[in-house]
Amino acid sequence: MLYWADLAGVAVFAVSGVLAAGRKRLDLLGVVVVAALTAVGGGTTRDLLLDRHPIFWIADPTYLVVIGAAALATFVYVRVRPPPLGALLVADALGLALFTMTGAQVAESAGLAPIIVVVMATMTGAAGGVLRDIMCAEIPLVLHRDIYATAAIVGAAIYLAAQAIGVDRTWAFGIGMAAVLALR
Repeated sequence: MLYWADLAGVAVFAVSGVLAAGRKRLDLLGVVVVAALTAVGGGTTRDLLLDRHPIFWIADPTYLVVIGAAALATFVYVRVRPPPLGALLVADALGLALFTMTGAQVAESAGLAPIIVVVMATMTGAAGGVLRDIMCAEIPLVLHRDIYATAAIVGAAIYLAAQAIGVDRTWAFGIGMAAVLALR
């Protein structure tokens, strides 16, 4: 489940990168770069801090294929039809929720202390969006909407707490993800 959730997060964050880059009128290369940084920035940061090698998207190029496909499809779509209002926020919220939970699972699997799991989950969820916003010359959402990082922190904590009281890991993932989405 972790792998498929991670791929879904990559796709959704790539879409969010394209939508943000499109607002800045970047060309196709700029759009793909922003999409890629958004999609793999948080996980790459996590893997570097946890000394996980090779980095997840280098070990499995499927991630790059998903980024390319999502970026190209979104790029073409927004050229034909303007994206619905709020599409960027929805994509961003889904990406944050998915990556917070996958980040929590990766950190938890490394046997880290719960507080570090929460930090790594938050970083995995938020760092790609920070890179996206910086590349698009925007103040990162995490710096001016405190519910952004708070949602990730609460979601990761709920994920860990649910498991601590005996909830199955898959259900805990869903509960934590729902908490991030509800707060975001």
